[in-house]
Amino acid sequence: MCPRTKEQNELIRIQRREQILDAAARAYFRTGGSFDIRDVAREAELGYGTVYHYYPNRLLLIEDVLGSGFERCEQALAEWANICDGSPDDRQLLTYCKTLLRLWRSDARTYLVYKMALEHYAGLPEKDRHASKRRFMERLYVPLQSIAKREDDSVDHMLAVLVGCCGLHYYAGTSELDVDRIARLAMQAITKES
Repeated sequence: MCPRTKEQNELIRIQRREQILDAAARAYFRTGGSFDIRDVAREAELGYGTVYHYYPNRLLLIEDVLGSGFERCEQALAEWANICDGSPDDRQLLTYCKTLLRLWRSDARTYLVYKMALEHYAGLPEKDRHASKRRFMERLYVPLQSIAKREDDSVDHMLAVLVGCCGLHYYAGTSELDVDRIARLAMQAITKES
């Protein structure tokens, strides 16, 4: 057997870290946020020592789960803003709702960013709570509100519908999200249609 190269070792390290972060996000939903390293190891089908090697405590793990989730959410918002060229209509906003739902469905970390935001990051230590709230407001909420040209609380309502409905996917174990229907419901919340 040939020994692995540095590049192969680095790729394995990155893949293992991603596996752990995905498992931690899933464990969060299964345990209501009170998971520990053993829960994550079980969810990732890895040994406790392996997970502990990467993340010696729960707070570091949650920090990385949210950090990577934020990056992906910020990227999705930037891509949407570029597509709609700064002046979206309701059809384009509906498309963004669908984009968020699809992203959340495939990536628990990104959903966790929004879910915890609606809960004001209550499960985090005080210092992390304020930093996460600030990052959410500055990089996701205010830009969305600005791009959508909504200065009232309608963006809150739209996000509440999206997060609540997607929560059924994670907490109730529903296999599929009706992305089109949920996005239309969210748009009703933002446009105040009945």
